Amino acid sequence: MQNNQANANITANLLEQFNRSRSYTTSLIKGLTPEDCQAQSMPDASPAKWHLAHVTWFYEVMVLKPFEPNFQYWNPQFAILFNSYYNGVGDKHPRHQRGLLTRPTLTEVLHWRQNIEQRIARLLTAQASPELQWLIQLGINHEQQHQELLLTDIQHLFSNNSLLPAYSTHARPTSNNANTMEWIAGVSGLVEVGFKGDGFHFDNEAPVHPAINPVHSLSKHLVSNAQWLEFIQTGGYRDPQWWLDAGWAWIKSEQISAPLYWSSDAAERYSCFSLNGYVPIALHEPVSNISYFEADAFARWASKNLPALAGARLPTEFEWESFAREKAHLAEDLFGQVWQWTSSNYTPYPGYQPWGGIAGEYNGKFMINQMVLRGSSAYTSAGHSRLTYRNFFPTQARWQMTGLRLAKDGL
Repeated sequence: MQNNQANANITANLLEQFNRSRSYTTSLIKGLTPEDCQAQSMPDASPAKWHLAHVTWFYEVMVLKPFEPNFQYWNPQFAILFNSYYNGVGDKHPRHQRGLLTRPTLTEVLHWRQNIEQRIARLLTAQASPELQWLIQLGINHEQQHQELLLTDIQHLFSNNSLLPAYSTHARPTSNNANTMEWIAGVSGLVEVGFKGDGFHFDNEAPVHPAINPVHSLSKHLVSNAQWLEFIQTGGYRDPQWWLDAGWAWIKSEQISAPLYWSSDAAERYSCFSLNGYVPIALHEPVSNISYFEADAFARWASKNLPALAGARLPTEFEWESFAREKAHLAEDLFGQVWQWTSSNYTPYPGYQPWGGIAGEYNGKFMINQMVLRGSSAYTSAGHSRLTYRNFFPTQARWQMTGLRLAKDGL
């Protein structure tokens, strides 16, 4: 009897999380037009309508198809149109052509979402097996990832519109202390990293394993816009000595001279395009929308040009994680401002095994040519952050809310 009650409580809690997540996603498009939801600004971004559809595809293909009695697709063609990268599932529409999918309409996608939500609720209530519960938990976390992507993709889309529309009039909360320079001793020696416990985590966060951190320190604050402005004004983007060779080639070919969304007037006053429209650069806020190449170059420049940051470098992901686990109370903005680049390549942990079954393609196939970011951003959905969370992007990516925290060897 107690086991039945416990399972019923788990099911009820999971259903509440599911409904809350689905409701939040649709709330993100309340201020958007169907035209806003249709457009795709670059191959790396996706239309808002595609995000709404893809996370629904996930529940239909990954959950309902294997578990629902007498399963039938809402529309069998959607299984191709809204597949992202699951080669084992079947064909998919080309990523760079997602903006051409004028059909189905946004209205039909929203109706499809409602249908799938009702069927998931019935299924979960009727047969809450551990495997089904886990897949729905994965689906919730998967949708939370796309909630953040939807926001960053809309920001990129609107930045390409000469009207420079604002998505929201509500300013996001930001740090007010990021201009000071202060080091905190890191956690050195033999440490244990990776997810431990019974809660949900992605496969790339496990297994728990030992790592060795050298004696090091981490900066109390994230690098600020004021510090980045100094990097720009002293020629940081014009001096190859600070840049990796591939990074120098990238900024030259792409004519990069500032973070994404920054622009300056004749008096070299900088403004930034945000979800709130064009706003002056707030010098105290953490710098955002920078690539790994830029973060690495800044650390090299700061090490030689800012006495308080002598020896600066990017932290490893293990330095960051052990610091977040044991010394979070001493630092500022580990979560909720910007994702923080690390110097760690995105590779499997010792003993890593991808998930079995249909979800096996989720993370492992991307463990090449990517760098790890830690923390979370102002766009990250509530409850999605973990100190073991391993975000990852290629070295030139910067349309996400990406910034940096510095490290140095020694105390």
